[in-house]
Amino acid sequence: MSLHFDATATEERVEQFWRLSASFGMERNAYHNYLNEIVRDRYSLIKGLQLLRDELQFAEISPADMQNCGADMSLPSVVTTLAYTNCGDRIHQGEATKRYRDVVASRFATLSEIGELKLEAFFPAGGGTDNGATLAHVTVAHELDEDLKHRLYSGNPQSISLVAIDLKTHVGRLREESQEEGRYDYIYGKTRESPWRQPRAACGAIVGALTHFQPDNLIHRRIRSDFGERNFQFLSSNQIVTDEGVDITMAVAANIVAIRGIRNTAMALCQEMDERGLAHLTASTTVNRPSRDDLVIYLARATVFNGMVRIQSMGTEAKRYRGKLVKYAGEQRLQLRYDDWDSNNLPIEEIPYKIRSSGL
Repeated sequence: MSLHFDATATEERVEQFWRLSASFGMERNAYHNYLNEIVRDRYSLIKGLQLLRDELQFAEISPADMQNCGADMSLPSVVTTLAYTNCGDRIHQGEATKRYRDVVASRFATLSEIGELKLEAFFPAGGGTDNGATLAHVTVAHELDEDLKHRLYSGNPQSISLVAIDLKTHVGRLREESQEEGRYDYIYGKTRESPWRQPRAACGAIVGALTHFQPDNLIHRRIRSDFGERNFQFLSSNQIVTDEGVDITMAVAANIVAIRGIRNTAMALCQEMDERGLAHLTASTTVNRPSRDDLVIYLARATVFNGMVRIQSMGTEAKRYRGKLVKYAGEQRLQLRYDDWDSNNLPIEEIPYKIRSSGL
């Protein structure tokens, strides 16, 4: 017998969450983005709840008396599951991905009975999502089986499930010695796998879709759809340059794919989660640098709860982007701008949706 859901406490935490500041569009180290943005925000949404993510906490029937590890479901609780996307390109499997698992996944992904992280991990070419509806369905469907859902929902009227999804695209960045002594040229869209390798496209799928589009290539067609035709035409025939003249077209392209991904996935979650479902989504672009730590550009965050989708993000119109290189942490970092928006105070879009009942 489930208890009538009391959404008040979670609604208050969601409101508090949206009062937290966030900084978008700046190349920063992975630790900063994953800890100071994603982890901080996500914990604020479940503050005060018993966090349930270890399979041992779900133990109920066991021949080895492991049911004694089971959590007290009468407490206000939250069951968490975590999904992330990451381009399948091997250049995007390095330091930043390890940092993500260490900092974010270690806190919100389900743990197996032997302590291994159980993530929903998707590696589509081009990053973003192959299909936001599929990502949403698979992630939600795997979180709570019917028995666990009954136990959680009948335990406490404030108990919820948290669906955490992080979408990540990537772009290469090279720093080459300039012909002008003491200066460097910055190239976005290419990187090296090692100091001895020739530069290559990264993300190859996104760069390839824009520079050598092949109609029979399903990945190219999906990425073109992610852009939208107006963006595709603009990005494939124009350059977006910084105030210093650096071509950042491919960085903007990778950003748009990730932002489209968070929007599509957030809207799909409206059809998958019931009234006790709370989703927190983020979008970012990893900047791959040869023989140096990767950087991360934080792009968007969103929540889905109690009939309202809220999205705060950089925009999706390529021609409105601009950027400049700024001195940060002793080196030149890219700061993206979108129109005249304040990157530390982006507008929040609200989209109502119809709440789906759990049927319990």
